[in-house]
Amino acid sequence: MSPRERRGPPVDDPQVLREGLTPAQLEALRTLEFFGWTLGFVRRPIFQDPVPVVFDREGKRHAVLRGDGTLDESPGFRLRD
Repeated sequence: MSPRERRGPPVDDPQVLREGLTPAQLEALRTLEFFGWTLGFVRRPIFQDPVPVVFDREGKRHAVLRGDGTLDESPGFRLRD
């Protein structure tokens, strides 16, 4: 990890990724998974709610699950390659 890198090691346990998500986010995630979307990672900004990021089955599109369970396909941030 570089000195500027703040990310920890990737979490492989899907249950750990789901910790702290709202019931609405969990319900929306179950529905999205039925259609082939997967939970890629969860941003956990300090003093803010977790931000789960999901990917379509091809891994070409990403979206954020908001606290109320809505899907935001234009979250306002880019993913690193």
